[in-house]
Amino acid sequence: MKRLTFISAFAFAVVSMGCAHFAAIDYHSGFVSLTEAVPDAILEIRYYSTYNFVGERIDGYEQPCALISKEAAAALKAASDDAVQRGYRLKIYDAYRPQRAVSHFMRWAKDAGDTRMKYVFYPNLDKSVLFAQGYIAEKSGHSRGSTVDLTLLDMETGKELDMGGTFDWFGEESHPDYKGVTEKQYANRMLLREIMTTHGFKPLVEEWWHFTLENEPYPDTYFDFPVR
Repeated sequence: MKRLTFISAFAFAVVSMGCAHFAAIDYHSGFVSLTEAVPDAILEIRYYSTYNFVGERIDGYEQPCALISKEAAAALKAASDDAVQRGYRLKIYDAYRPQRAVSHFMRWAKDAGDTRMKYVFYPNLDKSVLFAQGYIAEKSGHSRGSTVDLTLLDMETGKELDMGGTFDWFGEESHPDYKGVTEKQYANRMLLREIMTTHGFKPLVEEWWHFTLENEPYPDTYFDFPVR
């Protein structure tokens, strides 16, 4: 079995824009600010806000920005350029996720009484099944730095494409191939998949919004430096 490694922040970079206009950003040298690397992308970092399945800001999200490995950033820039040519922009919900955030999810999942966001994200599931069904786990591919959660925004209407479900919905309705959505919603999911897979990302069978760089640079490393 390959050894899993946890790494804390140990590199310092200075940028002029990007992560909420803060000048000093502390992160691993193999990562970049997604805003800097993919300027056409729109950010809605849900785990910095309270609008997520936990209902509070998640540990490790210290600023409303996104970080991603340099290799994934290059591929995502190509995907973004492709989307723009088709009349869309990428809207990012999450990218790199510190291990401390995943641990926050774990603590939340063990608190049976905390169901404040159940009506939004898992109304059809009892919270007790989230571990067994794989919605919450001890480790996340996001912590390796080359996974992104996203959707498409129509530049003409200024609205997100209708994917037939919201980001982070717990249930089979989030599976990309779920047949209970309309033909248009399914086509929108497949459009996002086509754009991302064309540029080197692989999809996840359980979540229409989740894509990981096929040749990710840190396949066995789970980082824990904060998002800032």
